[in-house]
Amino acid sequence: MTLIVFPAIDLKAGQVVRLAEGDMDRATVYGDDPAQQAMLFAGAGAGHLHVVDLDGAFAGGSVNGEAVRRIVQAFPGYVQLGGGIRTRDSIERWFELGVARVVIGTAALTDPDLVRGAAADFPGGIVVAVDARDGMVATQGWADVSDTSVLDLARRFEDAGVAALLFTDVGRDGLLKGVNLEATVDLARAVDIPVIASGGVKGISDIYMLALHARDGIEGVITGRALYDGRLDLAAALAAAERGA
Repeated sequence: MTLIVFPAIDLKAGQVVRLAEGDMDRATVYGDDPAQQAMLFAGAGAGHLHVVDLDGAFAGGSVNGEAVRRIVQAFPGYVQLGGGIRTRDSIERWFELGVARVVIGTAALTDPDLVRGAAADFPGGIVVAVDARDGMVATQGWADVSDTSVLDLARRFEDAGVAALLFTDVGRDGLLKGVNLEATVDLARAVDIPVIASGGVKGISDIYMLALHARDGIEGVITGRALYDGRLDLAAALAAAERGA
């Protein structure tokens, strides 16, 4: 099993940005043409892309829909989308647009039947975001912390047919501290759902170490700031993912 490397495009007011610890007031702008950025990632060999409508995550509905549409049209591979997807209508709309997977976070905690129904009707298309702050699930664009543990939320969907769990250590996201390998591997071993790692990737060593644990159920890794800051070369990351398999 080869680790999937998902370059990230986070959208805020139509621009490509990265946040520090999910804080909208700590955004660094990296470009104003998300579709062009998607094509650059494709040119470096990426077959998968992770897109987040950050404004949508806080608003509870699509805000950067036009930018997402242009990314889907420009990128020849698989686009995974998250951010404010909390209704059946929005799920269906994104699939109709050509998104390969939708990521459901807040609604997974507040409306688990939505996730179960969508996972049944769109096999392989639903990813549950398990965003962790000190081991507890963060919601509403990471602005709130629930009283539900990461493992409890993950286990609720073991029999639901979801494609993967997207595990983010919020305290590391966008800070280049290194991925939380121990927590990610522990989660992957504890559940029967593939896990995608996110938050804190700082360099090639993170990719390689996660790839070595692909057999434990780690399906992929999302990386953003390290790519934009030049600390991680995408082609090299893709090669490291292959080597570690």
